[in-house]
Amino acid sequence: MTERLIVIGGDAAGMATASQARRRRGRDDLEIVAFERGHFTSYSACGIPYWISGVVPDRDLLIARSPQVHRESYDIDVRLRHEVVGIDLDRREVLARDLDGGGEVRERFDTLMYATGAVPVEPHWARTDAAGVFGVQTLDDGSALREWLEAEPAPRRAVVIGGGYIGVEMAEALVLRGLEVTLVEQSEQPMSSVDPDMAQLVAEAMRGLGITVRTGVTVTGLTETDGRVSAVVTPEGSLPADVVVLGLGVRPNTALAEAAGLPLGPTGGIRVDRRMRVVGIPGVWAAGDCVETLHRVSGQPVNIPLGTHANKQGRVAGINIGGGYATFAGVIGTAVTKVCDLEVGRTGLRERDAAAAGFEFVSVITESTNRAGYYPGARTMSVKLIAERFSGRLLGAQIVGFSEAAKRIDTLAVALWNGMTVEDMTALDLGYAPPYSPVWDPVLIAARKAVDALAETSR
Repeated sequence: MTERLIVIGGDAAGMATASQARRRRGRDDLEIVAFERGHFTSYSACGIPYWISGVVPDRDLLIARSPQVHRESYDIDVRLRHEVVGIDLDRREVLARDLDGGGEVRERFDTLMYATGAVPVEPHWARTDAAGVFGVQTLDDGSALREWLEAEPAPRRAVVIGGGYIGVEMAEALVLRGLEVTLVEQSEQPMSSVDPDMAQLVAEAMRGLGITVRTGVTVTGLTETDGRVSAVVTPEGSLPADVVVLGLGVRPNTALAEAAGLPLGPTGGIRVDRRMRVVGIPGVWAAGDCVETLHRVSGQPVNIPLGTHANKQGRVAGINIGGGYATFAGVIGTAVTKVCDLEVGRTGLRERDAAAAGFEFVSVITESTNRAGYYPGARTMSVKLIAERFSGRLLGAQIVGFSEAAKRIDTLAVALWNGMTVEDMTALDLGYAPPYSPVWDPVLIAARKAVDALAETSR
């Protein structure tokens, strides 16, 4: 009998698994069925804010492989608008509901890939039927928001709730569309992925772009008028809104997995081994935003929902399912984003992460420029390094600046990945030319300052 692979989830991790398995197994040897509850497969969720803003002109540019391509080129039976609602591990079956046509189908599997991604954090007040309230988790969500923004009368005032990656990116997108934008964040800083001193730079730059940034403010409800959202309610008063975007973060989408008896770890993600096999459950694999993985610096399990990880994990799973051998080496939390001209990058541990992991450390912040100071277009850049006391090993890094700032985090990520010390880093042979860097690159300046700080603590 032909082996059967069922994939739950048709985006990055799921379809990377399916396509890799297909490349290594013949069409007569492996049947692949993929269930996806939405209308799209293999798309860039990270690109949604840029399509909303109009920077990306066409939604289809975000789709890497359409369902038709998966069907015709990879012989994958993609079933859109089908939501898997049950997994029977004893009978090796999944139960899926047809969201458009109605009815349910049962399909057997020999091998199962669980790649359901993440679901938005949704407080009770966000569960509303009022029109004009949107998440941006999926391309279907983005399409609904774009239609609302282009409807008549066009909204003028937007409130973005949540100051993480999605929140700041959506604030930028709505500013570019000409809306008055207020961003509300419960904590004392936006961008909790960086330390407060670096987040303050982000908040100042956002205010400079005309975005009203309200930190330390808790949303308690939404007001609707004639079935449409009209305000966001906080203890400090109401904020008028014609459209509300929820950017409150996400959590692993594991309700179905937990009901089926798949093991969850301390982060709430599914426990998998280095080959992406679900621990203790033969023939079941998982990848993407729904799993937890190892942080290479802290040594702790983490759940970091990023498309880069999902694609790599799906590829690893697909190679293994297809008969090859591959492992996923873990993560260090490298990420970049932008708010108009401001760029933000981070990798490794923040100060509070390092303290929680038991490290003693020093941290330094340096200011430099992206190019030689005399070259046109030179702009400031702040680089923060966190290094372990005594050993000098790099533990984390953050960059906030303009033009060519964010991607410098990749240099620091490579150093971190390979366990370099900040003293090692001072000797890095980095490229130099006035249009691209000062004689001393900002990374090297920060490394030198970190070395000096370590020397001070050892006296």
